[in-house]
Amino acid sequence: MKRQITHHESPSFRPVMLQCDDGITLQGHLWCGPGRSAGRIIINPATGVLARYYHRYAGFLAGYGFEVLTYDYRGIGLSRPASLRGSGYRWRDWGERDFAAALDFMAGQGGGPLMVVGHSIGGFLPGPARGAEQIERMLTVGAQYAWWGDYAPRHRLALLFKWHLTMPVLTALCGYFPGRRLGWLEDLPTGVACEWAFRRARFEWSHPAAERRHVMRRMANVRADILAVAVSDDELGTLPAIRRTLGYYSGADRSAALLHPADYGRQGIGHFNLFHSSHADGFWRETLDWLREGRNPWPDRVTLRMPPLSDE
Repeated sequence: MKRQITHHESPSFRPVMLQCDDGITLQGHLWCGPGRSAGRIIINPATGVLARYYHRYAGFLAGYGFEVLTYDYRGIGLSRPASLRGSGYRWRDWGERDFAAALDFMAGQGGGPLMVVGHSIGGFLPGPARGAEQIERMLTVGAQYAWWGDYAPRHRLALLFKWHLTMPVLTALCGYFPGRRLGWLEDLPTGVACEWAFRRARFEWSHPAAERRHVMRRMANVRADILAVAVSDDELGTLPAIRRTLGYYSGADRSAALLHPADYGRQGIGHFNLFHSSHADGFWRETLDWLREGRNPWPDRVTLRMPPLSDE
């Protein structure tokens, strides 16, 4: 029988500023529940998704005693500059600088284990960040870095046209990717849009050759326990994409669980829907098992188990 988890009724939140090591200031919110902290959680958004999309989930977690940080990467939402035109902000900046600033901030908060919930690229960004060895536990959802070869086969051609042809052309014409006008997520800085559009099978190939070994070493230094969630109808975060991401965290204990829409009485879930508040009594509540106790709530759905590699 599952142990009852007490829910606190009145979480609060306040705006916060995160200082990056290159002088950029990011905007976010810190969510707290009353009483002793059950742990500290950083929520990393997907590409082109506002932090506010995760606010209800953050408030849910705070209601169970966690301190939760939500924030917008540089170039997005509250962290967007007056003009994106010509901005060179890159995906790697979101990890190496923005997430590192989030880590620095949360290291100074409360107590309990330091954890990450990472959606899509947000599950990959912790690896290259300075200080990522502090993370004790990670929950990733559809975590991948958008290499086209991992897209679901029946959607691959359409996604190639959308993200790897149309996006770079519009970015070149506009000086940034005008995603909001198209209804394709938020506007993106040129650097992020081009990294996505021209992504190759190996993440480190986006870095200069002299830096690649360092990037790989940082990712291998992550020692967190990682539970990666995949959804069977996710056209982006497929099992090959999840496996590719987990392969970089070679120093971590990693497992992946494949969930199905029917598990929650739905026709479809896809890449984004698990963070919708309609999942509060299902998926959200199940994540508490992992975040509070390190216990996989979907043991019958595990499709991949990768213990840490021994140090050479």
